Amino acid sequence: MDYFRCIKPCVESEIGKLEYVMLHAPGKEIEHMTPENAHKFLFSDILNYREALENYKNFEGTLKKVANVVYFKDLLIDVLKKDEVRQNILNSVLIRENMKYMESVLADLSVEDLATALIEGYDSPNIKERYLFPPIPNLFFTRDASFTMYNNIMISKMATTVRDRETIILDAIFNNSSIIDVETVHPIERFAPNGIGRVEGGDVEIARHDIILSGCGARTSQEGINALLEHLRHLGGRRHLIAQELPLEPESFIHLDMVFTFLDRDRCMAFKPVIMNENFKTIHYEVEGTEYTKITEEKNLIEALDKLGMHLEPIFCGGGDEYYGPREQWHSGANFFAFAPGKVLGYARNYHTIEALGNNGFEILKAADVASGKVNTDDYKRCVVAFEGNELSRGGGGARCMTMPLLRQKV
Repeated sequence: MDYFRCIKPCVESEIGKLEYVMLHAPGKEIEHMTPENAHKFLFSDILNYREALENYKNFEGTLKKVANVVYFKDLLIDVLKKDEVRQNILNSVLIRENMKYMESVLADLSVEDLATALIEGYDSPNIKERYLFPPIPNLFFTRDASFTMYNNIMISKMATTVRDRETIILDAIFNNSSIIDVETVHPIERFAPNGIGRVEGGDVEIARHDIILSGCGARTSQEGINALLEHLRHLGGRRHLIAQELPLEPESFIHLDMVFTFLDRDRCMAFKPVIMNENFKTIHYEVEGTEYTKITEEKNLIEALDKLGMHLEPIFCGGGDEYYGPREQWHSGANFFAFAPGKVLGYARNYHTIEALGNNGFEILKAADVASGKVNTDDYKRCVVAFEGNELSRGGGGARCMTMPLLRQKV
């Protein structure tokens, strides 16, 4: 790795200019999925590796033009060079996955080969079952297993054990990296009674330095939200957490960022049938220290933010159309990633949503043009960089899901 300085992670908003972001391009690990095991790995379809990687190219290229990109595998190799860390990662993963019998095989691998095995799995041509040690095909969704909240890295408690390996490795990376200086927090282990609960990064959005949003649904539980509240209490000052109830099905509603994302200081993207539907509760928690808690049920998320001085004009997924909205939400049409105020990345395939952005003052740019240097996003006040995602979107996530910001400028 050749990075210019020690990174001290800090994120206080969803839209601050991006300085550092962690990525992982979809690799050969996704080729392990078959129609028989896709559901086990939380996918509703199997992805084509080459096409997914081709989709990813201009998404990654755009981010490299606007920020510094660090890669999960590089960070993993860096910490695996430390014998004690290597042993701890291997031991923790194999115990968690009940595969201690693989220790002698994996322990003999080189640092680079072990990093590959931990991501892509380890196979043998001499057995019927292709993989002795399974891969982690969800890894390109780097948002979920950890997330930056203020100057901490929060280690998620995943709703499904198939993603536990990611949290083990990320905890080891952030606590032992030679280029990242940060304190990790395990909110469930630290604050939830008996360690019961779950919280995933796709559900947590930082609206403002004093306002956290969280989805409450299939992936993040009420116990997880309570743990986040306890963390906010320990930070001090008056803070707000707004919890948004999500539908438990279909699976396109797994995280808050699948129905709501920030675009600018005064713009957001929303899926109208959930965000503007009073049947899905919006609960506002206000805390200050250990003594003060106020709980209020709000009409909806946008009105709750408005009461706190964040006046957002929603742009609706699919243009708010009753037919196109659900179709595009299914393919992450509400899942945008802001790399600066008013400058966002999203799938080009959701063209009714992209058109709605265009009608609301966002210049529509092609990611290929930004990645190649033909177009500079600095030339625009507001823009949406649209990248091809026909294959990636079948994985069940979008631009925000595939990014883990480490450092943003303050807004």
